[in-house]
Amino acid sequence: MRALWKLTVTQAKLYLREPLAAFFSVVYAPMMLVLFGSIYGNEPSPLFGGRGTVDVSVPAYIGLIIVTVGLIGVPIEAATSREMGVLRRYRATPLRPLTYLVAGVLVYFCMTVLGVTLLVLAGRLGYNLRFDGSASAVLGGFVLCTLSFFSLGFLIASLAPTARVAQTVGMVLAFPMMFLSGATIPLEVLPAGVRAFGRFVPLTHVVTLLRGLWEGNAWADHPTEVLVLLGILVVGLVVSAKTFRWE
Repeated sequence: MRALWKLTVTQAKLYLREPLAAFFSVVYAPMMLVLFGSIYGNEPSPLFGGRGTVDVSVPAYIGLIIVTVGLIGVPIEAATSREMGVLRRYRATPLRPLTYLVAGVLVYFCMTVLGVTLLVLAGRLGYNLRFDGSASAVLGGFVLCTLSFFSLGFLIASLAPTARVAQTVGMVLAFPMMFLSGATIPLEVLPAGVRAFGRFVPLTHVVTLLRGLWEGNAWADHPTEVLVLLGILVVGLVVSAKTFRWE
């Protein structure tokens, strides 16, 4: 455990020293909230069931952080480490390779939590963010969504032949999801055709689940979202475990 802790701290420091990764993981979503919150405010709106723009944006932006870390950060870092021979050197150390993988997942998860914390604080302190759900339910939904997209990220890293390919695939998948899922533009504002297509976008299920739990819905109200995300998690873990290459 001591070795895992030290390795996790070291990798976290290295992660924060990468300006682009740190910006999109930690700063981007809170910055977007402040920007659009300054424009639209957080007055109750019939369009959002009596909630304000910030009230519905915060749980949606959590999905934005998750997809950024999961589909861009994870595959790029994992594929780059393999391409540069870092993973091969890991296997030659006394520590088990699993220790390095767990440390990496912990770093990604902590960076995601940090970004979400800053996002919620910005909403609460700046716009009197409304929260009607259960903290434990939202936390459980957040963990499920995060691990599901991390598994997708490792799947991309496992199948991509190079770091450049992993980066390209991650971005090609992530950016359309951001605009078709309600993660950046509320679902209520999107055209009906886009909303219908968005049902086939994995990130839509993240946004729908987190918004529902945030607004006080029970897990039982979102069986489709839960099943889809569990399916992504299982498939991602199984396939990436079978195809993951250390060198």
